[in-house]
Amino acid sequence: MSAQGSDCIKMNSEAPAVELRGIWKRFPGVIANSDINLSVTKGTVHAIIGENGAGKSTLMKILYGMQEPDEGTILINGTELDFESPADAIEAGIGMVHQHFMLADNFTVLENIILGSEPHNGPLINFTAARTKINDIAALNGLSINADALVATLGVGDRQRIEILKVLYRGAKILILDEPTAVLVPHEVNELFDTLRELKKAGNTIIFISHKLDEVLAIADEITVIRRGTTVGAVNPRETRVSSEDLAVMMVGSELPTPETPGNTIRDEVVLDVEHLSVISPSGKAIVDDISFSIRSGEIVGIAGVEGNGQAEILDALMGIVESTGTVKFKLEDISDLSTRKRRELGIGFIPEDRQRQALLLNAPLWENRMLGQQTVAPNSKGLLLTPKSAKADTERIVKQFDVRTPGINVLASALSGGNQQKLIVGREMSGEPKLLIAAHPTRGIDVGAQAAIWDHLRHAREAGLAVLLISADLDELIGMSDTIKVLLRGRFVADANPSTVTPEQLGTAMTGAGKVSA
Repeated sequence: MSAQGSDCIKMNSEAPAVELRGIWKRFPGVIANSDINLSVTKGTVHAIIGENGAGKSTLMKILYGMQEPDEGTILINGTELDFESPADAIEAGIGMVHQHFMLADNFTVLENIILGSEPHNGPLINFTAARTKINDIAALNGLSINADALVATLGVGDRQRIEILKVLYRGAKILILDEPTAVLVPHEVNELFDTLRELKKAGNTIIFISHKLDEVLAIADEITVIRRGTTVGAVNPRETRVSSEDLAVMMVGSELPTPETPGNTIRDEVVLDVEHLSVISPSGKAIVDDISFSIRSGEIVGIAGVEGNGQAEILDALMGIVESTGTVKFKLEDISDLSTRKRRELGIGFIPEDRQRQALLLNAPLWENRMLGQQTVAPNSKGLLLTPKSAKADTERIVKQFDVRTPGINVLASALSGGNQQKLIVGREMSGEPKLLIAAHPTRGIDVGAQAAIWDHLRHAREAGLAVLLISADLDELIGMSDTIKVLLRGRFVADANPSTVTPEQLGTAMTGAGKVSA
């Protein structure tokens, strides 16, 4: 911190918890933040919304000390501060819960919470003191946990509570939540919102970043809209009647899109036929347990399930990434023993659930990422030789067609926002007219404008005969885009749902095993 460090911070009850004045941040070829102003009232949930590439992530990185602004002022509780690292922000009472959880699966809840901030009694960690402090924080903020549970055994909602406890344990009174509902089903979203209300009661301030405008309206006390790197408006939904459509127009200049697939485009040709597929863990547990299904040309089959019930393993088995038993046929050909490369060469596109770990080389330029997984097919190669010139030209096409916000194709993938990374991946996987697209969360972390574009691409490809296996935590998307939905629980299909009649609430209940849906 600057000379106005934490010792000089005074709790001015009249001052905003966070105030950003005239924030500018420039990168080569792009201005990420342009004279942004933001004021966050203490003890409120303040939502920040905007398109991918609008500058939200950069602004939060500046507030959390991960980046320094080129110009502008940061005030915390009325005191001007200068953050040089996240440690400075933490010292000032700011904590950040990232979209991608940062937990060690082989550690307990308690060990994860105190990791890096362990209390000591001489040379030994004082676990008793840590447990007492964690229990006190959990009770004060309405957070229910089992401190001795192994993180590997927990679901997404529990993991998120641990991340929140981690920042509270370090003294945070201002919490930044980045896309906190992206992987949650409806009842988990409700539980998170109950938690946020308890955090407010305890005097905390929450900055809530999301693309889900209905959720923003449900939880936010204040909303700031960012477009093209600058603030374009602030809304108090408690005082002014505002709708999701109003916010969408402020964000992108257009109305809120809806995920719908009008008309029946299903043809007789079976593109994917799966029989008795199982995936067994190293411990001998059936993660995917004897499932069978098929997808025809022009059909979108959705899989609904709480994360961790076998969705990822189904995708990996279909792509030949993990060992499995059973039969997988692609256009009547048995591909069960084929490599991932061979399956892709046959015409299977793949959007994995973890874009940064499974779909991108973060330290490689965009045009090299265009080639990733498709190095042996046009336009990336000719015969045995790679063709970088053609790959670069096609990357330019994807950037334009899918509105990837970037100063150029030589930019590293790590420099893009999460949403723009996703648009690049979707564009790549839908290139070359695949016959089957296996897609996990294709619009996760995407703004409403980009969502609409991707839905349109999927609709047009479906009309042209593309078969799609769709997994999504966005139940509105799943219901709107699918021709049929299969409910997955503990590695088995337990129900089929009719997208024309099922509601998100009914689907969410069925996913947890607490209710049934009619086919």
